[in-house]
This record gives sequence, structure tokens and C-alpha cells, in this order.
Amino acid sequence: MTSKPSFTLLSLAETAKFYTSLCLGTTAFVSVFAFLFLIPFVVDPSITSLMADYDTEPVTCVATNHVYAEGISNCSWASCREGCTREATRCHQIHVNYSRVPFRKYNKDKIVHWEVTNTRFLINTEGCGYPPSVNCSQFAKQYGYNTAGTPFPCYYSRMYPEFVVSRYSWDDTLRNLVLSLAIPNLLFIASVGLLSYWYCPGCGRSCQKYMHHFPDK
Repeated sequence: MTSKPSFTLLSLAETAKFYTSLCLGTTAFVSVFAFLFLIPFVVDPSITSLMADYDTEPVTCVATNHVYAEGISNCSWASCREGCTREATRCHQIHVNYSRVPFRKYNKDKIVHWEVTNTRFLINTEGCGYPPSVNCSQFAKQYGYNTAGTPFPCYYSRMYPEFVVSRYSWDDTLRNLVLSLAIPNLLFIASVGLLSYWYCPGCGRSCQKYMHHFPDK
């Protein structure tokens, strides 16, 4: 009779270990696919944005031309695309002039010297995104159509001066990069590490020999 509670506790421990192992294995599996998914959508764009070295303070831009085109042959590039993995069949193409004068210092009564003229204007480094954060119709209304000649803030690349975008935040870009690298990899390492400790006795002994053992007093 005394062995029954012990048997029950052992069964509960084994059941808990089984389901915990199942959760850890699923977490490791999902983490790998999440990281692979984040590479083209977050990691690569963030690295490209940081390497472009955009000026963190918005400068002064003015739209010079806006073309709305249809057909893949007419949409070799687009200022904004809703979806980064498919060819654009309809596109907005906006060109701008920009001055390195900060937008907050812009004075409409003074003559502005445009450092770069008639260059392509993109919503972000990739020129694409997904709703609701990217809405190309709203983007075109804000920067194209009848707004030509009206100054607005924009961000230019110090590494590639012909790159001009409407949105950029160094803090947000770095935060997204760090989180997309850290979270999936840490979850994968923690899950695989715990599973290895439970089911690979040799791994535990290998780790112990690297631990410093203090002499007994």
C-alpha cells in the first residue's frame, strides 16, 4: 500500500516530462521556421536599411513627377507595393527633388538648393510592405497626384544619395533586427539544450567537466 503514492507521483512526473518535451520540441521546430520566415521580411530589410545609413533627421523633399502605370512591363519599379513577394501589375512611380536642409528649418520664402533632383521616391527601403502598415493608395494621395511642388519631410541615404524614403526610424529598425534575431534563436537554444540535458546523458557529463568544483571545507 505504501508504494502506490510513489508510483502515482512517478507517473505524473513522467507524464509532465513527456508533455513538456513535446512542447519544447514544437517550440524548437517553430523557432526554426519563424527565423527562416523573418530573414526576408525583417532581418534582410533591417540590415539593408542600417547599411544605407539614412539621415535620422527628415530633410526637405518635393515631388516632381507621379506616374500611375499598369502591366508588368510598365512596372519595372514602384514607389509602393502591397506585397513584397509578387510582381507588381499596377504601380505608382513618384520622383522627387530633395535638399539636405532639415524640414524643420525649411523656409518657403527662401530659395532651396536641391542636392539631388528627379530621383526615385520609395515608401521604405524595399519599396513594399503589407497592409495595414502599407497602403499604397493613401501613399500616392499623400505624396503624388496634385501634391507636386508641396514640400514634405523625407529621409535620404548618406551611403547611397539617390535613395530617398518616406519612413525611417533607426531605433525601430535596430529593435526589429535584434528581436527577430534573438527571440527565435534563444527559444531554439533553450529548447534543444533542455531536451539534450534530459535525453542525452553524455551531454550532461560533458558539461560537468567544464564546471569549476570548489574543494570541500
